[in-house]
Amino acid sequence: MVVKIDAAEAFAPILKQRHTVLIVGSITLLCVVLGALLVAKSLSRPIVSLTRVVRLISGGDLQQAVPVVSHDEIGELSQAFNKMTADLQESYATLEQRVEERTTQLAQAHAEISTLHQRLTADNLRMHAELDLVRQMRQLVLPTPDELAAIDGLDIAAFMAPAEEVGGDYYDVLHTDGVVTIGIGDVTGHGLESGMLMVMTQAAVRTLQELREADPVRFLDALNRTLYHNVRRMRSDKTLTLALLTYVQGQVCISGQHEEAIIVRHGGVIERIDTIDLGFPLGLEADIAKFVRPVSVAIHPGDGVVLYTDGITEAADMHHRLYGIDRLCTVISQHWAGTAQDIQAAVIADVRCHIGDQKVYDDITLVVAKQR
Repeated sequence: MVVKIDAAEAFAPILKQRHTVLIVGSITLLCVVLGALLVAKSLSRPIVSLTRVVRLISGGDLQQAVPVVSHDEIGELSQAFNKMTADLQESYATLEQRVEERTTQLAQAHAEISTLHQRLTADNLRMHAELDLVRQMRQLVLPTPDELAAIDGLDIAAFMAPAEEVGGDYYDVLHTDGVVTIGIGDVTGHGLESGMLMVMTQAAVRTLQELREADPVRFLDALNRTLYHNVRRMRSDKTLTLALLTYVQGQVCISGQHEEAIIVRHGGVIERIDTIDLGFPLGLEADIAKFVRPVSVAIHPGDGVVLYTDGITEAADMHHRLYGIDRLCTVISQHWAGTAQDIQAAVIADVRCHIGDQKVYDDITLVVAKQR
């Protein structure tokens, strides 16, 4: 006997079971996807929050803080950003305080500099006025060309060119009762004190000459005492080298310590007299009489004397080479056949040629006296 089984009925339980498995699998997969989405959202939320705060901080808003919602790596990163922000706030606060302090200090310094500038401006104006006064005083007491031309027996030319500041070069030519007194000197340094000491020297020499003091030792000693006491009263340390030349009827007496005196014979032959042992710097010691040892030299028609300050011999060119005494003597000898004015002009022109564009740091003074 054969039993017939329907295929649909035979596979129905299997199909039912398969359908159930499919439904359960779908539900499980949906749950996994939903769980993954929830986990991803929970992970991305602090990252999104951190990103937003970091953008605000980078824009300069240091008041922001990252919410710490977990204790994982994201939480540690959030804490690190919060600490960094706090440190930046503290640094900026300190920096602002320092900038404020520095600004205050700079303002105070600027005020002090402004006050100092005003004071210096006022002092400069005062100093310029004082220096102008001394320049005028010095020019007023120099011998005039008419005075020099009126001296019998001597052809005399003199030149003085001050440096930028008032220097201490001194020269004078005095003529009384047939006695011609020529003085030339150099005060140490420049400026008001040097200029004042030069004016004092001129006044004292003029006074002694008017008093007919003929002895060179007494003359220099009295002059030195006057200057010495005035220098002490001024509380100054200035001194003066000074040579005095007295001419009477063909005899020249030279005394005092200064640069070398140049005796020029007819035809241009040069004789140099070192004055180091003829005197002592004025204003340094109260009594210099024992140091004064005058010398006398006879001169004849066509002979003469040239006196100068170190502004000539120490004049420097652009390479710092000095003019020197030898070059001075050469120029004097070459032009001695001319007048005193010709000789003086030739020397000054040669000195200026030597100096060129170099700045002149010292007064230039020259006196040429030639017996007619």
